[in-house]
Amino acid sequence: MPLREDMQLISVDDHLVEPPHVWQDRLPAALREIGPRIVREDGAAGGTDVWMYEGRRYPQIGLNAVAGKSPEQFGTEPMRYTDMIPGCYEPEARIIDMDLDGVQAALCFPSFPRFAGTVFLQAEDKALALLCVQAWNDFMLDEWCAAAPERFIPIAILPLWDVEACVAEIQRTAAKGVKAISFTENPVPLGLPSFHTTHWDPVFAAASECGTPLCAHIGSSSSLPKTSPDNPLIITLALTPMNAITTCVDWLFSGNFQRFPDLKLCLSEGGIGWIPYVLERCDYTLERQGAWASQSDFSVDLATGSIDAKSVERMKFDTPSELFRDHVFGCFIDDVQGIDNLDVIGVDNVMIETDFPHTDSSWPHSIEIARKRLQHRSEEDIYKIFQGNAKRVFNFEPAPIPTGDSA
Repeated sequence: MPLREDMQLISVDDHLVEPPHVWQDRLPAALREIGPRIVREDGAAGGTDVWMYEGRRYPQIGLNAVAGKSPEQFGTEPMRYTDMIPGCYEPEARIIDMDLDGVQAALCFPSFPRFAGTVFLQAEDKALALLCVQAWNDFMLDEWCAAAPERFIPIAILPLWDVEACVAEIQRTAAKGVKAISFTENPVPLGLPSFHTTHWDPVFAAASECGTPLCAHIGSSSSLPKTSPDNPLIITLALTPMNAITTCVDWLFSGNFQRFPDLKLCLSEGGIGWIPYVLERCDYTLERQGAWASQSDFSVDLATGSIDAKSVERMKFDTPSELFRDHVFGCFIDDVQGIDNLDVIGVDNVMIETDFPHTDSSWPHSIEIARKRLQHRSEEDIYKIFQGNAKRVFNFEPAPIPTGDSA
């Protein structure tokens, strides 16, 4: 069956670069000097734009924002706004870039605050940090998404250091129209309690009640895979899906989905090719080793291989693959292995992304790549992956397809 030409994409993982005024326009005047602000530093070719916050310097304002460049020009060095195409930081220009790419709607993660707002978790003044979190969320809702309400899926970050404040911000932003929460893939590297405690229960309850899925973007733990301190960056980049794998397994055995049956988890920018084996492995491990390895507290001596069980309480787990079907959603850019195994993964659990404007991005060829990869699937499957699943998961109805030659 030929693919409908009017069917476009909803990208569930894109990124924006915050313009300089985000916090300067929203923080009280007395706090603007210490709050996030852009400073032009002297240097070659007109200098460099960097963020300053609480006296700390944050370079790389574009966070890999290389759209419009060739792979030979990619890099992570600090840059200026003038080095990026306007669609990185201007919503009106982004719409033009989306139309070029066949993208009907997009969910955009932060850059300066990091994907889950962890820059503010590390701040010294937590009262100011809370105002900064709220300012970013208001920018997302009142400025970025307001420029084209039916083209952008609103997402919020949280004050992760304070669970009660997290709940209040989930409720505040949901009332303003937020459809998703950017949440850490793993709180432990951030110095926070794990998903295996009850610490986050109020957050999970609030997200469930408000119908806002948690989006765990790779790297949102401020930790990426390394094989050695001196491994080339390309090794870390190749291994980044490992973060999505560990997040997925952590959640499947956490008990949280059983206690919060309406909670949804989106694994952002992790690919999908790994999912069939990981689910098979989790099911196998539960069947073969769940009777003894499900104790709530034990330690393993790696030198001797001995296990010290500190508790005889055993946790009860549902079949991981069944939990995945009900609660977890993956997304991909160009993933041949994942597409070949869609029936094993579950077509209802897969969405698409473009990762604009980063080095992984398929822009401006996303729609062509997606159509080519999925041409052998039914129109129903293509619709689900292109946009249907995203509309359902995020309770979002995009604008009609733009007219013209952009498809």
